[in-house]
Amino acid sequence: MPTEKAIRVLAGAMVLTSLVLAHYGSPKWLLLTAFVGLNLIQSAFTGFCPAEIVLTKLGITRGGCCAQSKTRD
Repeated sequence: MPTEKAIRVLAGAMVLTSLVLAHYGSPKWLLLTAFVGLNLIQSAFTGFCPAEIVLTKLGITRGGCCAQSKTRD
C-alpha cells in the first residue's frame, strides 16, 4: 500500500476512534479529531507530514502506481 493511501487510512481511523471515544467517554477526545484535521491541512501546504515519516520507517512504500517511472525502449 502506498504511503499516501496509508496516511488516509490512518487519519480516518484516528478520527473515527476519537469520535467513538468522545461519545462513550469524554468529549475531550474531540481534540484528537481537531489535531488530525489541522495536521492534514498543514501537510497540504508545507509538505511535512509526521505520519509519513513514521509509516516510511515502518516499511510502507513511498509512492504508488504514478510514482513509478515509465520508460520506453
